[in-house]
Amino acid sequence: MPKSTFFQNTIAMVYDFDGTLSPQPMQEYTVLPKLGIKPRDFWKQVESESVETISEKMLVYMRLLLEEAHSRKINISRSDFQAMGKDILYFPGVEGWFQRINDHVRQQGQGRVNIRHYIVSAGMKEILEGISIRAHFQQIYASEYHFNFQGIATFPKLLITDTTKTQYLFRVNKGKETLEESINEHMPENQRPIPFHNIIYIGDGMTDVPSMALTKKNGGHTIAVHPARSRRDRDTCVKLLSARRVDFIAPADYRPDSKLSNRVKLLLDAIMAHMAYQREMAVCHAEHHLEF
Repeated sequence: MPKSTFFQNTIAMVYDFDGTLSPQPMQEYTVLPKLGIKPRDFWKQVESESVETISEKMLVYMRLLLEEAHSRKINISRSDFQAMGKDILYFPGVEGWFQRINDHVRQQGQGRVNIRHYIVSAGMKEILEGISIRAHFQQIYASEYHFNFQGIATFPKLLITDTTKTQYLFRVNKGKETLEESINEHMPENQRPIPFHNIIYIGDGMTDVPSMALTKKNGGHTIAVHPARSRRDRDTCVKLLSARRVDFIAPADYRPDSKLSNRVKLLLDAIMAHMAYQREMAVCHAEHHLEF
């Protein structure tokens, strides 16, 4: 009997970072304290300059960080950024979340389903490479600096914005996970390693709308989270739910049996049920020497 050709047995969970896994922007735990800068003053300056110069806000903040470091005669290396990552705080339950989710998929999927976790962030990859939960992620996509021959950050070399985040969803979808690989060539849906209906995107607000819209449009699943005590952030999530940008909203509580945990498991179970259906279809086609 011909072997079944079903191979789309991987689930991808894709996370924003600031406001999603961590309560505050990563810079507020790391580089801003190192430079002695008050976060409110810094972000106000970023906002003001981006408006005045009609500049991309993400580029402005990356450049201003380097200018502030230079004015203080502080050189920041890649290892300095990574060391700062250990100071980042997380929402409740985050540090044990990934193993619990992996265990759930392994048990419910009877060992026939794989799961991968990804970060797609407008934040700083050099910092994210040093976070305590780094080992749980297949890939981290985030903005990056160029480092000169002395190993010192000198200018932004890669920028990720709200809209360019979507490129990395296609990288996950098509299995083209390194920047050297082009994602522009057509790839039939049945040849993509992780179809969008196997993807869950978790974000926290309006900056995630392009990624949420793309994921939903292509049959994927989305969740918006908010700090438990923030009415403003909750209201933003309600707007996303009302506009059908997301399947669910929940407080950013990653502990066992939280509303978020239960809703994510529900989505995972639905994806695995669809996989079982697709797998059996592939087997049936193979039994009769038909292409699936």
